[in-house]
Amino acid sequence: MNKPRKLFSTGRPIFGAWTSLGHASITEIFATSGVDFVGIDLEHSTISQAQAQRIIAAAQAGGAACLPRVASHNREAIARLLDSGADGIIVPNVSTVAQVQQLVSWCKYPPLGGRSYGVARAQGYGLAFEEYVTTWNTRSTLLLQIESIQAVEVVDQLLAAEAVDGVMVGPYDLSGSMGMPGQLDHPRVRQACQRVVQACRQRGKACGTQLVEPTPEAAAAALESGYTFVVLASDVFVLWKWSERMRALIGTRRREVTHEPERSRVRAR
Repeated sequence: MNKPRKLFSTGRPIFGAWTSLGHASITEIFATSGVDFVGIDLEHSTISQAQAQRIIAAAQAGGAACLPRVASHNREAIARLLDSGADGIIVPNVSTVAQVQQLVSWCKYPPLGGRSYGVARAQGYGLAFEEYVTTWNTRSTLLLQIESIQAVEVVDQLLAAEAVDGVMVGPYDLSGSMGMPGQLDHPRVRQACQRVVQACRQRGKACGTQLVEPTPEAAAAALESGYTFVVLASDVFVLWKWSERMRALIGTRRREVTHEPERSRVRAR
């Protein structure tokens, strides 16, 4: 039960996987890689609450923590994921101190917050109730996503809450908020990301990013630039890149087959 909170305070690099497809078998495969946690993308997917619970169970059975990214700032959705056994949550598009205070209230039990007490998978269906509720506030994980220039400008204030374990930078939305969508290598975008990294370093909080193509070189570069955890692509990214390679392979092979009769006639002459 103590793994998640320790996960982001060890000082060692942390690696995650990311699932946007609703089958627990994908998470079981990811967990065999040795990743520290699996994130569930509920913001940009059709994954249901029931599917999320199965994914949480699959991740934990494989030795990985599970941190769903909620679709929005919604108390009910957060409560249901936590009661399903999630080790914490990732919250998109956080940009004000008031939002942080609200999230802490929803995620933590009294006296730190106002989370309602329930009996579900998280509490061992009652068998682990006391242990769960008395340790939850110190061992659960709350990560904020910094996805706008407005959030960057107040990031130090967002990190001030002790219950916040760290942040994850969303470079695409960040670049869009700066009027340069998708220009992730633009100096201003890179400078904004580094401002977040520096704020996390000063506060002793975790700071993460996601790689589309997680090569050893890309992972090393992210860690060297100051990120303390890296999400290694996602199931969608893996299939996207596979499709690109296979489309090239299929196109090349079809062109070769199409030209084969012509070459044969040339040899016959």
